[in-house]
Amino acid sequence: MLTLDILNKQGQKVGDIELNESLFGVEINTDAMHQVVLAQLANKRQGTQSSKTRAEVRGGGIKPWRQKGTGRARQGSIRAPQWIHGGIVFAPKPRDYRVSVPKSMRKVAFKSALSCKVVANEMMVIDNLDFDSPNTKAMIEVLKAFDAKKTLIVVEESNQNVYRSARNIPGVQVSPVNNLNVYDILKYEKFIVTKDAVSKIEEVYI
Repeated sequence: MLTLDILNKQGQKVGDIELNESLFGVEINTDAMHQVVLAQLANKRQGTQSSKTRAEVRGGGIKPWRQKGTGRARQGSIRAPQWIHGGIVFAPKPRDYRVSVPKSMRKVAFKSALSCKVVANEMMVIDNLDFDSPNTKAMIEVLKAFDAKKTLIVVEESNQNVYRSARNIPGVQVSPVNNLNVYDILKYEKFIVTKDAVSKIEEVYI
């Protein structure tokens, strides 16, 4: 049975929560997590880079000087790669970097990432993280109580007050359960989850 403390905003224990072992207590598969993280990073790439080859650069249609007798190296075009304003050798062109990962592997990686946080004692459950209005100072106090710096805060659903309270704090990201992913879970040192978000994670991902 996996049990974590439920803490309040001051970092004090106010209860216990039992975690589902089929989600938070699985055998950690580092290979699956590695594959999924690589795929996520690859899929973020736009792939819009583009340079011109010598065939696409304007000009250079005529041989700049005769082949022999000038004392200079032979040249065929002023748009050859060795010339200023010439074309690029093996110029990068737009391409799709997307990588497809099986759904079963994504599921294994997600469960492994959550289990990693539990095993490393980096997952903390907070009873409530609501603010009446955006309040960065109050959010900083909460993070200090949890001794959290580079932190991912997970809420049940999109909450603008929580998001705006944390968006100016370096190294802190707020994510609703529906946007949770392997890369973000592993990227941040601390993993703070609201009690309601834990229930929704178990409801959505089991």
